[in-house]
Amino acid sequence: MTDRHHLLVHGETFAAVGDGGDISGVRGAGTSPDGLFVRDARHLSRWQLTLDGAVPEALTPVADGDTARCVLVPRGGRQEPPAYTLFREQAVGAGAFVEALRVTSNLPTPTTVRLAITADADFTDQFELRSDHRTYTKTGATRSRQVLDHGVEFTYQRGEWRSCTTVTAEPAPDAVEETGTGARRLVWTLDLEPHGTAELALRVMARPHGDKRALRVPRSPAALNEQLLALEGEFVEGVSFPTGWPELAAACARGLADLAALQIPATGLDGEEVRVPAAGAPWFLTLLGRDALLTSLFALPYRPSLAAATLPALAATQAKETGATSVAQPGKIVHEVRHGELAHFGQVPFGRYYGSVDATPLFLVLLGAYVEQTGDVSLARRLERHARAAVAWMLDHGGLTSRGYLVYRADRGGLANQNWKDSPGAICWSDGTRASGSVMAAGAQGYAYDALRRTAGLSRTVWQDETYAALLEQAAGDLRDRFQRDFWMPEHSFPALALDGEGRQVDALASDAGHLLWSGLLDKEYGELVGRRLLEQDFFSGWGVRTLAAGQPAYHPLSYHRGSVWPHDNALITLGLSRYGLHDEARTVAHALVDAATATGHRLPEVLAGYGRDTHPEPVPYPHACVRESRSATAPLALLTAVGGA
Repeated sequence: MTDRHHLLVHGETFAAVGDGGDISGVRGAGTSPDGLFVRDARHLSRWQLTLDGAVPEALTPVADGDTARCVLVPRGGRQEPPAYTLFREQAVGAGAFVEALRVTSNLPTPTTVRLAITADADFTDQFELRSDHRTYTKTGATRSRQVLDHGVEFTYQRGEWRSCTTVTAEPAPDAVEETGTGARRLVWTLDLEPHGTAELALRVMARPHGDKRALRVPRSPAALNEQLLALEGEFVEGVSFPTGWPELAAACARGLADLAALQIPATGLDGEEVRVPAAGAPWFLTLLGRDALLTSLFALPYRPSLAAATLPALAATQAKETGATSVAQPGKIVHEVRHGELAHFGQVPFGRYYGSVDATPLFLVLLGAYVEQTGDVSLARRLERHARAAVAWMLDHGGLTSRGYLVYRADRGGLANQNWKDSPGAICWSDGTRASGSVMAAGAQGYAYDALRRTAGLSRTVWQDETYAALLEQAAGDLRDRFQRDFWMPEHSFPALALDGEGRQVDALASDAGHLLWSGLLDKEYGELVGRRLLEQDFFSGWGVRTLAAGQPAYHPLSYHRGSVWPHDNALITLGLSRYGLHDEARTVAHALVDAATATGHRLPEVLAGYGRDTHPEPVPYPHACVRESRSATAPLALLTAVGGA
């Protein structure tokens, strides 16, 4: 988050608060919003504390952590020491935000403090809060407020859509006042004995549309924090961390703890509830196919239960028919699932959106890898029909048979690019010109090759279908031959980023080539050339491999996909380098990423700026990165797999 917003995350719920624990609801240009968010909607848009009618000063501001703690005092000068001190503590749980306030007098005489919390819930959809300058009509929408014995309830109604947020307090407020803005002010008059203390406990419970769960919310942030710590402990327990590389061990432990907080409920193949990794907070606290699959792949040797949950959840949402708005086609694996108001009313296409060319092959890669890792064939038997449908999509709708490659076209209502580099200008020539027409992205072809080979193995060993296995192996071999003929750029000794609609090589030198090493698509000679090229200075920043090599006109160190450094991208590259026997290069990338994590509290963000370590001795953050992101959280585990504790 930017502008000193501190993120508290637990499942589908997150809160972004300021240094003093407040939520202002005011958003500056280019900044991320604050608030309490549940299932894509803001359920608390104001939460502002005043003492005797004034905003207090943060003596100790909120620090990073699973609980937000700060110390506040009334503003004054050196000659007027504060009459009292307020200790504030906040935490989130499933659909809940809990706060504990403790006011302690610093005076030897009795004193009175008027404490107030101004609260509001605007129920704004996350898509309305993004910086894309779009507006959405909400005909017939109404908001209401109702004073309760112990607080206030905010309600939002639009047709059949209904959400509410309930604020309760112990002790109950002395008054609930109107503010003239729709917000309500909860007021307490606290009489403090000499050096005495008064305590308040507040609970905010969010009810998104359709949520019928019976919420049991602990009274204190400490109790909520204990729940989260227990969950984090379960994720870390039993994983053997490298004793000779404590920094990598710390990054793995931090990543697993973050991953525990990012688990969200989803529906499995037979209607069962499963827990799957959300993509990241704040913008992507939901199921994204590609992200969940890569996260599960990175964690597979250590937490195979993630794959065992992710695969049935994605099979349950696999497309069965064609949909123009959702870009659905039979057999395709979902890109994104959203639960918000705009998705519900079809104002954004992301309720179930299938604009991904690579989630489908990655589904097959994970299924094959899961069986290889665990020896458990029951899941492959259960998902045989879905795996065959995914293969059929790749061969038919995906374009492998008709075009020779997986193909996508820009989707006007959704994504311009449908590979992992999905920002509008990400697939480009070296001069920055965007690729046009039907795009065949290099990395997706590697995933397709690996998917065909792994599914052939399942067909032979689990489904007992030798004919199908031979067909898939032939398709994989043909794809490999075509790719090296059509994508390889002899003048660069490097593969093109993509082919455009006319079959021309999109010549930007990009990190996607490292994904081809992970997939095994390149011959050994080509693979070694690519691996060594990725470690040259224009690619390698010292913190990792840049998405685009510096020196090209298209390069920008603060571009989302044109020069930044992505931890998950580098994790795939490191696995690929190891696969091709380039162990020194793999260790170089791994050490760079671990150093970046160490410099940022052992947590890898979604993306870093592409500035070189030689001129910037600390990693420079990308300004709009997800602070907690599941692929980055599991990237250290992938490094551990690739290079061990070296």
